[in-house]
Amino acid sequence: MSKILIRGAQVLGGDVQDVLIDGETIAAVGTGLEAAGATVVEAAGQILLPGLVDLHTHLREPGREDSETVLTGTKAAAVGGFTAVHAMANTFPVADTAGVVEQVWRLGKESGYCDVRPVGAVTVGLEGKHLAELGAMHDSAANVRVFSDDGKCVDDAVIMRRALEYVKAFDGVIAQHAQEPRLTEGAQMNEGVVSAELGLGGWPAVAEESIIARDVLLAAHVGSRVHICHLSTAGSVELVRWAKSKGWNVTAEVTPHHLLLTDELVRTYNPVYKVNPPLRTEADVLALRAALADGTIDCVATDHAPHPHEDKDCEWAAAAMGMVGLETALSVVQQTMVDTGLLDWAGVADRMSYRPARIGRLDDHGRPVSAGEPANLTLVDPAYRGAVDPAGFASRSRNTPYEGRELPGRVTHTFLRGRATVVDGNLA
Repeated sequence: MSKILIRGAQVLGGDVQDVLIDGETIAAVGTGLEAAGATVVEAAGQILLPGLVDLHTHLREPGREDSETVLTGTKAAAVGGFTAVHAMANTFPVADTAGVVEQVWRLGKESGYCDVRPVGAVTVGLEGKHLAELGAMHDSAANVRVFSDDGKCVDDAVIMRRALEYVKAFDGVIAQHAQEPRLTEGAQMNEGVVSAELGLGGWPAVAEESIIARDVLLAAHVGSRVHICHLSTAGSVELVRWAKSKGWNVTAEVTPHHLLLTDELVRTYNPVYKVNPPLRTEADVLALRAALADGTIDCVATDHAPHPHEDKDCEWAAAAMGMVGLETALSVVQQTMVDTGLLDWAGVADRMSYRPARIGRLDDHGRPVSAGEPANLTLVDPAYRGAVDPAGFASRSRNTPYEGRELPGRVTHTFLRGRATVVDGNLA
């Protein structure tokens, strides 16, 4: 493979340095580097980060290729600066067997735009009744380490306990979609002032918080690892903070949209804002930002949820829940966390690369930008400002809540093991 010299980038937002990539590896980091025959990337004013890692992506394949495929989803991931994504199990058929997770894993290898680590289902068919083939999925070529029924909650406490006990054998993690189903029947949005005024069924914060409280206690009881998906309320933050103060093995993620958007947007009745969990209040948003800044929330995960046009261009009650997020995630984090002074770029690298890679047990992602490390890297221009135009998305779906909104920052280059997947903002 040819050599690539990234010249004059601010590594993790700090000192200006050159980075030499030789093959799949970072060969040198320093100043005044030269390499005969190397492709030179002039990166003055840009931030060099380790390749981003997403713990929560819906690639829809197999079964819903009308909304996304592994190929289109990984292209979107690369454009967003990601070098690895975890593909959720709510496909058709469900990724609850070794055969299905291996299919998704092989499709990811064929795409070549980023690494795909399948997430295995916790229960057969996501039905919450019987444990899926957790051991077989772990022993498969896909080497599954994260299991989730995301889209549905593992609401049976006995099933959840058994899952937590099972994955201890291979240091796996159960990623919980915290939603008490009986408290959210018919729910359309966050329960609060806005839902009362609009007459829409409310989705109370306690529906999320009660499951988190139960599951951190279960994880402590059996000595296992639990990860909380798309945490969205101030009360959930306090529960995770309490669990961590006890030394329990609990981690949590927040989505970009829950860091920026509030339930006030539902007044438009635009189904693009319909998401699970729902957009919450301004107070919740501020609590989530503070918790991400202080490390209570470990990482940002996109919950990239593509839907075809017909599933969103309809009345609110009939619309599917979810938003695409891979291509805008870093920009939203820059606006909400970096430009507000809550995180520096080293903090962004920690929350969007190092920590999610460790939670997902990815050994060759989320690594330091230093000699000898895998060349999984992302270059971002923080000075860029531009309106979001979904027509230009690499994703097959267009259900973004940011259409027309000006966001800061743009990924200019993404490198997967030394090979450029994005060059000057375009797919290579």
